[in-house]
Amino acid sequence: MSTNFNEDDIAALVQLLSVERLTKLVKLTGSNDRAIVLHQDILSLNSSLMVIIAVIEIAIRNSVSEQLNSHFNTTHWLEQPPPPFQWRQSEKGNISKALEQAKRNEYTKMAQSEKHKLDALAYPKGRPANISHKNRSKNRQAQIPVSDGKVIAELTLFFWKRMFSEDYEHALWKPSLKRIFPNIALRRADVAKQLEVIYQTRNRLAHHEPVYERRLDEALTAIDFVIQNLGSKQPNEHTPLAKLLAYEMTHIRMQAQALNQKIAHYRNRLQ
Repeated sequence: MSTNFNEDDIAALVQLLSVERLTKLVKLTGSNDRAIVLHQDILSLNSSLMVIIAVIEIAIRNSVSEQLNSHFNTTHWLEQPPPPFQWRQSEKGNISKALEQAKRNEYTKMAQSEKHKLDALAYPKGRPANISHKNRSKNRQAQIPVSDGKVIAELTLFFWKRMFSEDYEHALWKPSLKRIFPNIALRRADVAKQLEVIYQTRNRLAHHEPVYERRLDEALTAIDFVIQNLGSKQPNEHTPLAKLLAYEMTHIRMQAQALNQKIAHYRNRLQ
């Protein structure tokens, strides 16, 4: 990356990125311009990490939903799971939000004529006078049928990692989800621990918080755990998921090595 900043550039960039955000890097590098370059190096690495985590999230979501679809053996198992199983309140709320969002997405794709037709379903006795546009749209959306797949796509990584929590060990892990991680040596808690690291890392990345050094090492360890154990009876570096992410994992390790060398260089100068 070019470091050809003049003093005005540096002053403007410090304000744009914020003094608080750059403080730690300035202390490490000894100057604002080097801190800005290091900041960009970290963001570049984090962008690569986000791509990998996106694939991990998709793989976990689809693996869990496919397994639970087989386990419950009924349609609409998200909204109406067969007794005696019950979702915890957290999951009930997230499913409800995902359902609403899926309906909202379908509504936005509709032509005005299609939206008007929903009034007959929303108001079988006639549309009330003076109803607000917001409430009318909400009541229309409630009438739209959506597939389980569309709802599943709206559920976040928080929901899917919750499937491996202690709350569902007896109801989901032992009878069903253990098949996703078939290595008999793995416990539910092992999976939950690594998914939590990936979840926390994803949140940091989504808020543009830096992930490097210890946090990066933990994230890559968690990712390796998932790609080597998902669907495999033994840790395997050549699972389909590992093969899919082979290039990305090689690339990010090269980025991490270069970044660590640069940081080590700055730290040696401080000694």
